[in-house]
Amino acid sequence: MEKVIEIINLTKLYKNKRGIFDINLEIHKGDIFGFLGPNGAGKTTAMKIMTGLVRPDSGDVKILGHSILEEFEKAIENVGCIIETSEAYNYLTAYENLRQFSRYYKNVDEARIQEVLMLVGLSKYKNEKPKKFSLGMKQRLGIAASILSKPKVVILDEPLNGLDVEGMIDVRNIIKNLTETEGTTFFISSHLIHDVELTCNRIGVIYGGKMLNVDTTSNILNNYASLENYFISEVERNGRI
Repeated sequence: MEKVIEIINLTKLYKNKRGIFDINLEIHKGDIFGFLGPNGAGKTTAMKIMTGLVRPDSGDVKILGHSILEEFEKAIENVGCIIETSEAYNYLTAYENLRQFSRYYKNVDEARIQEVLMLVGLSKYKNEKPKKFSLGMKQRLGIAASILSKPKVVILDEPLNGLDVEGMIDVRNIIKNLTETEGTTFFISSHLIHDVELTCNRIGVIYGGKMLNVDTTSNILNNYASLENYFISEVERNGRI
């Protein structure tokens, strides 16, 4: 299986003693990987390191074989991401936002902008400004921006946070559809256990800055009544840190 993301002995400690400790992970092509843990477990720290926003104390991340520390531009050129919140220009329409973002890439033409608007279900709202959008629609626009250049890897920090049920289902379907149609690999963080269970095919549990376990969703659900039961048992088995 082709390794798309490799996280190697990744450590980052903050002054308050929180952070991440010696994280190791491999994500394969076509995975929808769920990075599951409570708020404050270290998910955003790891994702900020993966996207070059924070430097680790030690360890490395390789994306498509390129180290983010040594070859950052090569590592990140096939990556789309939303970290913390998806930002848009409120005074531009949805379409104009995507056209603005398309200027960062060589390979995004008018047809691709229209295709992405359709993929995320925003075609009929493309001439509206995001300041009028619901949270779900803002999130769709963020995902549209993150997939514009047909990245091989998309990193989404809490993409389902704050969405209503309909918004969650839509975003989940967009993610699954992109994996099937464009072969995109997703790395998604969430504290919403039920959503990870329904969205992701592989799951890694992070707790107190440490990786507790990584397994396929189908394996977990063969052995546990639900992902929640698995999560609780992993946390208890590893001792509350």
